[in-house]
Amino acid sequence: MDAGSSETLNTVPESNKRENEAEAGSSDAKRTKVEHDGETTDRNATIISPLDSEDASRKETNKEGKKSKKEARREWAGRKRRGTRPEKPEDGQDSAEGEDDAVTEKALRLPKRKCALLIGFCGSGYRGMQIQPEGPTIEGSLFKALIAAGAVSKDNADDPVKVGLQRAARTDAGVHAAGNVVSLKLITHVPGVPDLVARTNEELPPEIRLWSFTRVQNSFNARVSCDSRRYTYFFPSYMLIPPKPTSALFRSIARYSTPESASRQPDPFWQNLDLETSREEDMIRKKAWRVSKEKMEVLREAAKRFEGTRNFHNFTVGRDPKDRSCFRHMKKIEVDDPIVYGRTEWISVMLHGQSFMLHQLPLQIRKMMCVLVTAVRTGTPSSIINALYGKALVTIPKMPSLGLLLENPIFDSYNKRVDAANEQKKLDPEHHDYRSAISFERHAEEMQKFKEEFIYNRMRENEEKLQVFDRWQNIFDRYNGNDLLYYNSQGIIPEEAVIRKGESRPNPFRERRRFDATDFAPNAGASALAEEEAEEEETEEEKLGKKELEEAEG
Repeated sequence: MDAGSSETLNTVPESNKRENEAEAGSSDAKRTKVEHDGETTDRNATIISPLDSEDASRKETNKEGKKSKKEARREWAGRKRRGTRPEKPEDGQDSAEGEDDAVTEKALRLPKRKCALLIGFCGSGYRGMQIQPEGPTIEGSLFKALIAAGAVSKDNADDPVKVGLQRAARTDAGVHAAGNVVSLKLITHVPGVPDLVARTNEELPPEIRLWSFTRVQNSFNARVSCDSRRYTYFFPSYMLIPPKPTSALFRSIARYSTPESASRQPDPFWQNLDLETSREEDMIRKKAWRVSKEKMEVLREAAKRFEGTRNFHNFTVGRDPKDRSCFRHMKKIEVDDPIVYGRTEWISVMLHGQSFMLHQLPLQIRKMMCVLVTAVRTGTPSSIINALYGKALVTIPKMPSLGLLLENPIFDSYNKRVDAANEQKKLDPEHHDYRSAISFERHAEEMQKFKEEFIYNRMRENEEKLQVFDRWQNIFDRYNGNDLLYYNSQGIIPEEAVIRKGESRPNPFRERRRFDATDFAPNAGASALAEEEAEEEETEEEKLGKKELEEAEG
């Protein structure tokens, strides 16, 4: 029956109503709705059982529940998301304008790619490689330059962590690097910048250079992926001249000398010479001195003692001999032939380590160089180097920072992996999945020019003006305590030289922080250092006088 007219339904006699109900039976399909007082009800509502009513109510409840879930989903989809991007101001713009702005904003979000940046720098005037809250750093200057060049977006400019910045080798304040690697997510194609390397170098100071950058695998991490690192240490050859016969170190060596070595005459450099000469007079002769081939061979033989896996606990600070992390592998130590620059002869030692002590790397190398140079100049057998790998804890001073240079990190394992992947997929270098090996070889020429101009020249100028190495050695030779007694002709570590935890040592060797610097203020000339040394020398003489008096009294 059609339910179109409520007036017709209301005029049906009661008898016909009962007949219609009988014809409909229990079929729900023939129900019609009747409107009473503005409400619509089921025509057969009078015959619905309580159970049917409960089922209908339950269904209605379920329907309402589903609607509320949909509403919840709509609310979640339209929620206010957290993020760093500022919301656009509600200025009443129409939808078309909003869509245009959204497209513009999306276009400005340029894609980032994981890259390795090959850099070089002179560390003078910087507080090390890693970004620090205070003071200039290499990474800080590099990051600012990348932002200015457009390689890092303004959204990521407030924190290098956002682009995953890592470095292959950490360098301390003042330490130089001809090559180092930094990895981060970079915008490689910046609109209006045809040469990103040149553009970045325009923003960098001349003592920091970006050699190149290359796409790397997403799993690449500059520090973790680095297999080994190459360092070079430079020092004047006159550092190999034996101690002056009037020095405290000369007398210290004699305490544990063999009869044969005790009967030896002073080194020819000190023969037929007034031993009361000043340091300045000695310096003139030292610069004119040239190392012999025989002494160079002794130096090379001693350097080989560092190769292999060794316990370098004595070449660090605060490490226990039982600490397994002290075992490090040195792949190769090479000593080059001496070269004369100006009036001074220089020697370079290349140290290729598979792993150096983390956070103590420059310190470790400077201590290694101190042992190497001092053992040769004092006639101490090279076997003392092996003895220093033992459990005995001793004091090893650090050579000046001035001569230390990071040549470059090496990524052999990573390079083999990407070469194999390129070969397997037969990728052309122009393919977007192709990954190049990380190597500094193609930059060798410009890196050498950079080293000569910004590193070697400054190093030699500072040595020529201030005699940094000679001043360090002068302090070393004046020391009259027991800490350096392991430099002797027997190649042994005397008990007096061993440090025991909890025991105070009389007259311990004291390091001078000024030798941690690689650059010096223009006004910090030799006179200022000379005054400081004069005060230290008086103190050393007072200590020596007291010690001799105690020995004389008994």
